[in-house]
Amino acid sequence: MPLSIAKIIERRYGTLGVPADFVLPGGERIRLAEHPELEVAARTVRGLAALARPALGRLARAYVHGDIDFSGSARRVLGIAERMVGQVEHGRVSLTERVASWLHQRRPNRANIAHHYDVGNAFYRLWLDERMVYSCAYYRQDGDSLAVAQAQKLDHVCRKLRLAPGERLLDIGCGWGALIFWAAENYGVDATGITLSRNQAEHVAEEIRRRGLEGRVRVELRDYHDLPDDARYEKIASIGMFEHVGVARLAAYFGRIRRLLVPGGFVLNHGITHGMEGAAALGSGIGEFVEDYVFPGGELTHVARVISAMSAAGLEVVDAEALREHYAKTLWSWTERLETNADAARREAGEERYRVWRVYLAGSAHAFDRGWLSLWQLLAGRPFDDGRLPHPLTRDYMYGPRAA
Repeated sequence: MPLSIAKIIERRYGTLGVPADFVLPGGERIRLAEHPELEVAARTVRGLAALARPALGRLARAYVHGDIDFSGSARRVLGIAERMVGQVEHGRVSLTERVASWLHQRRPNRANIAHHYDVGNAFYRLWLDERMVYSCAYYRQDGDSLAVAQAQKLDHVCRKLRLAPGERLLDIGCGWGALIFWAAENYGVDATGITLSRNQAEHVAEEIRRRGLEGRVRVELRDYHDLPDDARYEKIASIGMFEHVGVARLAAYFGRIRRLLVPGGFVLNHGITHGMEGAAALGSGIGEFVEDYVFPGGELTHVARVISAMSAAGLEVVDAEALREHYAKTLWSWTERLETNADAARREAGEERYRVWRVYLAGSAHAFDRGWLSLWQLLAGRPFDDGRLPHPLTRDYMYGPRAA
């Protein structure tokens, strides 16, 4: 390997305090710290190119394709990778990303959802909790386990919506059914879940039969805008789904939700937002990586724009709660569980897909830690024609002792 390559690496990282050893394709080792914490290995010329001109998205692609490898946990690597890259600027969507997103949003939503969710239920079971909840957990105490925090999140959603026996609940993007099962079994509602993932729908249908909830809980393989025009619900939940909608479609999305609600009904929208107002994409190539490998057609915006879209659709926001730190903890837990089950994950999904999910989960956790992303629960209602929207005067119903 030419000495000039080693010199380029040393010149690029020598003054940044990167606590790592770099290993070149020929085996030459470059020590950048007296006590290195991990090893970054370039396996190919493409890997060297990524290290010579680092961006977080470029490094992620190189890792996914085996052009670079690293030792240690993904959590430690992400902090070091940001130091390698330097300042990360967030803002406009690149032309490449804009075109890719436009093309993905033109194809049926089901294709985008299948790309992300139809990896195989066995793969998700390796790192999700036993209820298969694939959304931000709710940690009442720092030491809560993932399973406890996810149960707390399900109950937190139900309490915010003030679910009551006999009410009709719609869960838009119901995943593997955790919320509709919790709501039916603990609050006595009539629950309908919709999803575009066939794997998820089949799992939920099987669970309905196993739990003996036929007639009280149902799952439908359909998009939200394909719901019958006469369908009405007292309560609606949208948990970790509206990120797939697209900013241009938010008006239609929330407008549809308003029409599905009875007057006086409430919706809880729980979703990821940008941490910076005005930013359209995560910088350093992160947005392009997520668009290409993980969430085709997904699009985020700032919470202010979400609230504005809800208001314009005739929904009155009555409560907003930021759960950024909760999602960082959730994602780190998922990352650690995936890494613990790495061999099984590779058998289920293959090496490349394992690498995609490892770097995606860890990168997302890092983004929430850094405040680049946030997570908001927005509770809103459809007022009666005279403008009334009855709801409790305080938040005691969310946090006080649960009513019998």
